[in-house]
Amino acid sequence: MLNVTPVDGRKQIDEFIRLPGRLAAGDPNWVEPLWFERRHFLNPDKNPFFEHAEVALWLAWRDGRAVGRISAQVDRLAPDADGAKLGFFGMLAAEEDADTLAALFETAESWLAARDVRVVRGPFDFSINQTSGLLIDGFDLPPSLMMPRNPPWLGPAVERLGYAKARDLVAYRLDISNGLPDRPRKIAERASKGVVIRSIDMRRYREEIGTMTSIYNEAWVDNWGFIPITEAETDAMAEEMKPIIDRNLVKFADLHGETVAFIALLPNINEAIADLGGRMLPFGWAKMLWRLKVTGVRSGRVPLMGVRPAEGGSVLRKMLPLRLIYALRQRGLGRNLRELELSWQLEENWPARKMVEMLGGRLVKTYRVYEKRLG
Repeated sequence: MLNVTPVDGRKQIDEFIRLPGRLAAGDPNWVEPLWFERRHFLNPDKNPFFEHAEVALWLAWRDGRAVGRISAQVDRLAPDADGAKLGFFGMLAAEEDADTLAALFETAESWLAARDVRVVRGPFDFSINQTSGLLIDGFDLPPSLMMPRNPPWLGPAVERLGYAKARDLVAYRLDISNGLPDRPRKIAERASKGVVIRSIDMRRYREEIGTMTSIYNEAWVDNWGFIPITEAETDAMAEEMKPIIDRNLVKFADLHGETVAFIALLPNINEAIADLGGRMLPFGWAKMLWRLKVTGVRSGRVPLMGVRPAEGGSVLRKMLPLRLIYALRQRGLGRNLRELELSWQLEENWPARKMVEMLGGRLVKTYRVYEKRLG
C-alpha cells in the first residue's frame, strides 16, 4: 500500500536525505551529498531561506519503505507569474513508478493550492538561487558542485503529470589546460582600460560578500525566474564555503573606485567527496580537505557572476566577464584546475553563451524547469 506523509523528526529527515542515493544505487555518476550539509540546509534554524518562505517536505511509503520524496515552497520574495501566485516544488526523487510520482505531486499541489498558489514551477532545492531543474541531457558526466543529478526517465514522467517546459538551463565546460584564445583577451583589455581586477579581500570578507550580493541582485533582476538573494542567505553560503575558497579565485572589477563586477570560481567539491558516501566521520573531513587543499581537484564551477547594470549596454559591460574569466585562468592552473564549468545559464542568454563558445566552451548539459497551472 502506498501513502504519503509529512516528514517528522530527525529519523525521517535522515530518510529524506539518504533516499536519492539509495534510489541511485548502480549509477556510476551519482555523487552522494554530505549528509551533515543537507541536515543544515533543511533546518529552519540554520537556513535563512526559511525567513522568507514556507516549506513542506513529504515522503512516499510503500509497505513501510520510503520510495519517494518531494518538497513544496511558497517564497514571499517570488513575483507573480502573469498575475497568478507562484509556488514551487523541489527535492524530487522517486522509484520509477507512475503511482508513486503522481501521489507525491498530488500532495504537493494540494498543499500549494491551499495557499492560493495557481502556478507551480520547479524543481528547485529550494530556490532558483540553489540547485535548479531536472537533468534532461548530459547523463554521461557526474554533476558539478550544487548541480542536480536524476535518472533519464524522470523528466518525461513529470511531463505526463501535466507539467510543461518553462525554461531550459544550460551548462558549459571550458578546458583551460591548453590556454584560452588570445584575441578575445586583447580585445577585452583594450575595451576595459582603467578597470582594475583584484581578488577578494578576506580582511573585509563580510563587506565583500555584501558587494557581491548587491551586484548579483542588480545584474539579474530582469532575468526570467529572478528571486533576489538576501544578505543573510549569501552570508550563510559564504560561511559554509569559506574553508574551500581561494581568495584568488574570487575576482572583482573596480572602475573609478567603484566595484562594478565580480566572478566566483569554486573548486568542484564533488570530486573530493565522491567516495565518502555522504559521511564526514571518521576520516571524511581529512580526506576532503587534503584533496581540496593539497592534491587539488581538476575542475571548478563558476556559480556566480554579475556586472552592475549601470554599465548596461556599453562595450565595457560586455567585456568585463571576459576580463574576469581570463583573470581566473592563471590562478586556476596554479591550483591544478584543468576544466571550468560555467553553469547554469538561461537558454535564451545568447550574449553569455556566445562569449563562452568563443572561448572554446562546450555545451555539456541541459536542465529543465517545469511549470503547471492549477485549477
